Formats: sequence, C-alpha cells, structure tokens
Amino acid sequence: MRSASPISQPCQPDCIAQCRKPSLSREQARALALTVGFDEAGVVALPYANQERDAARFEEWVRAGRAATMRYMERRDEDGRLLRSRVGIPFPWARSAVVCWASYNSPRPSSTEPAAEGGGWIARYATTGRVDAAGAQRPSDYHKVLLNRMKAVEARLHTEFGEFEARCFVDTGPLVERALAAAAGLGWIGKNTCLIHPRLGSYGFLAVLLTSLEADREIVPAPLPDRCGSCQRCLQACPTGALTAPYQMDASLCIAYLTIEHRGAIAPELMEKMGANIFGCDICQEVCPWNRKAPISIDLQLAARPELVMPALDWMAAMDEAEFEWRCNGSPLRRAGFNGLRRNVAIAMGNSGLSRFAPLLEAWAEATDEGLRAAARWAREKLKARR
Repeated sequence: MRSASPISQPCQPDCIAQCRKPSLSREQARALALTVGFDEAGVVALPYANQERDAARFEEWVRAGRAATMRYMERRDEDGRLLRSRVGIPFPWARSAVVCWASYNSPRPSSTEPAAEGGGWIARYATTGRVDAAGAQRPSDYHKVLLNRMKAVEARLHTEFGEFEARCFVDTGPLVERALAAAAGLGWIGKNTCLIHPRLGSYGFLAVLLTSLEADREIVPAPLPDRCGSCQRCLQACPTGALTAPYQMDASLCIAYLTIEHRGAIAPELMEKMGANIFGCDICQEVCPWNRKAPISIDLQLAARPELVMPALDWMAAMDEAEFEWRCNGSPLRRAGFNGLRRNVAIAMGNSGLSRFAPLLEAWAEATDEGLRAAARWAREKLKARR
C-alpha cells in the first residue's frame, strides 16, 4: 500500500482555521455599496502603507493649534496618544475599512459670484432634503441617511462572512476619513485639504465601516497620484486665508468653522471677509477645476431644498426658535444653533450694504447672546459707515 503523499495529508486544526479565514475584496464591498445607494467605494487593509506619515501630519496640525476650539480633535487615550491619529488606537481589532462616497453636488449658483440682493449662502452639503410620505419636502441629515446605508452594507457582509466585529461611522468617530478614503483609492487630498475624486470631484460625503475582516491585500489599489499640479486657485480664492499653504488649513480662519463650530463672537477682521456665507463655505471647492465636470447628484434622499439655495436674509432672520427647530431639526443647519445662525445672518446683513437691515440689527445689538450681540453691533456700524 502506498504511503500518503505529504501534499495529501490532512491540515492540522490551526492550519484549517488559517485556510478558512475570510478575506474582504474591494470588488465585493464596492458592489454592495453601490447596491444600497453609494456612488463609489473602496477597501483598505489596516494598518495602511502611509499611516505613519498621515498620523505625523495630523499630530502636527493639532500641535500647531489649527484645530481651533474643536477639542474633540485633541482627544487622547490613557497613554497620551491622539485617538484620531491612527485607527488602531481606538479600534485595535480593526483589520480593514470599507470607505464609501455619496455625492451631493447640486445645480446652483456659485458663491464666488455676488449673492442676490439680500440673500445668503449655505454650503451645498447642508441644503439636503427628502420628500416625505405626504409629498412634502423635509430636511435630511446625511449622517442618518448614510449611516443607514452603511449598516445595510454591514448586514450583507455578515450574511456572507458570519460574525465579525464592526463599527460604522459618518463624521461621528475618532477617524480621519479623508486619509482612509485616499488609502482606499477614492481620490487624493487636494491643496484645499478636501478629498478629490477624478470623476466625482470633491462634493462627496464619506462613510466608513471598520471591520475585523482581513482585506485582500493582493488587489488593494495603489493610492491615486496627486493631480492638483501647479494649480493654486483654492488658496487664492479663500477670503480669510485659511489655506495657509498648499495642503494646510487653519480651522480658526475657515468660514466653515466660524459659521458652524465656533461659538460666541467672531473677530471683526474675519466678519469683514465672510461675505454672505451664513452656514459653511464652498468657495475653495467651487473654484477647483475638478468640480467643473463633476456629475450632478440624483440622490433623492440628499436633494437640495430650493428654499435653502441662496435664502433671503429677511426670511432667515424672521424665524423664531420654534420655527428654527421645525425647519432645521434633522438638518445639518441645526449644528450652528439658533443664536449661532442668527449671528451669521447678522454678519451677512452687515456685508450686504443694505440699510433696510439696520432696524433689525439695532434690536439684535441688545441681544443676550454674546456672539449675536457683537455681530449685530459690528454690522450696524458697518452699514452706518456706508451711508
């Protein structure tokens, strides 16, 4: 009787476990992501090749104080390590990340052009809405919309692979999503610090699913090359100089930060440069050549609400707190808060040069909220100086 060949000998238990270890492929994850409504997706094995480089950049950004008052960016573990610097610090079990992209580009005028008389600008991403069962358009929060989609991707992966550890995030976890997206082959980080996809441009939401599944490293795509070239339109267009150098942004000077995250009074020299922006800012993206041919999004859950495209400042100012809650609950606009949005409207009124706003600013100049009061007094004086 012939002895069994070594090749035909049965695997040992530990070998069997290794042979059967599931491996997540980019094609598989991308197909699932597109099925549930995302526009693009990729997978990156963790830790990824440029992790230490990206971690060093993030640590330097925080160390230099460029996170302004966003203290959540500075959170550390018990060993003093910045949580957001490396995925493995808060999530040591993570072996792969599925990164998904949802476009929100909408057909609207550019905020680099003068706003209509008495109008303000709201960043594209914050104008999203959906049509409810009664046919009425209601606010939609991209966090919730995309989190539901990401959980659907996770559920389908559980069907395929069984039990594994996983967490979904949409701007809510200790992650630097752009770095993961670039590592997953979804684009490059441009000079305006936004992720730029060669076909979809930069108007995109990112959602991340961390898993304990191993990624198929043999098919992981190489990061896309930087295609910004010699272009510096974004740096030249930024009104407040927040883009201090190519690929470097100081949040304390950014209009998006000032109108959304910052609480209280804003420095007069910055209010002067904020123009008609009342929530967020799209300027550095609007001048980017890669957005010229970016497709318009047809996502019905993230469609632009017409009333929020260059809204009338009078209308925004006339809202009481109850109407603000009704119109903005479930919308990114709620992030600024009632008084924060009023503060931003007051600044836009001052920059409008329209004297008809003076009576309202006079009333707001006595507001109890410090940020609104300071903005109204600055705007009132600016209108007086134009007479």
